[in-house]
Amino acid sequence: MPTWSNFNFQNSASPLMEQIIFFHDHTLIILIMITILVGYLMFILFFNKFINRFLLEGQMIELIWTIIPAITLIFIALPSLRLLYLLDELNNPLITLKSIGHQWYWSYEYSDFNNIEFDSYMIQYNKNIPENFRLLDVDNRIILPMNNQIRIMVTATDVIHSWTIPSLGVKVDANPGRLNQTSFFINRPGIFFGQCSEICGANHSFMPIVIESISIKNFINWINNYS
Repeated sequence: MPTWSNFNFQNSASPLMEQIIFFHDHTLIILIMITILVGYLMFILFFNKFINRFLLEGQMIELIWTIIPAITLIFIALPSLRLLYLLDELNNPLITLKSIGHQWYWSYEYSDFNNIEFDSYMIQYNKNIPENFRLLDVDNRIILPMNNQIRIMVTATDVIHSWTIPSLGVKVDANPGRLNQTSFFINRPGIFFGQCSEICGANHSFMPIVIESISIKNFINWINNYS
């Protein structure tokens, strides 16, 4: 989860988020190189006294500054397209979770397991409980097994919401009358926090999402105890 003075991404908990971070770093390096080059050229132009009274055209330099940006855009576009296809890929999911957005809480359904259903509301902050995070914790967490492909189907009953978990690289809009889906793979145990990232109303920022990732054995025990 994010902490004070942290300007970087949250620690990745899925292969997709790792790829997103790699693409960010790749693009950032290209932008830094362009910024340094353009800054250097502007500095040189401002502080030299070179002049050429007979310069009418420079076809070669125009060809160069047209081709080089095109090549640079290709270096950004190809990894971006690869990542977009990876994010949309559904690879034989083990579990399907349905998430329904309401004003202003989430409902979840495990339709694979005797239709387990529950609502997830934000809980009041208690400073005496160290595990309780302000505006982020809920009364019923999503329990999911790690090292398994998970499919999530997202919809809403009233207005547009957005189901977002930054450390998993997942962001799906919840539209009334529409069912969107995506998948993710949690590669380590832990508790992962998210929030509604759509401006859905007055209490838009009070729709936290909490996933608890556990082993498959503990997940089966949880399913049996819940039923």
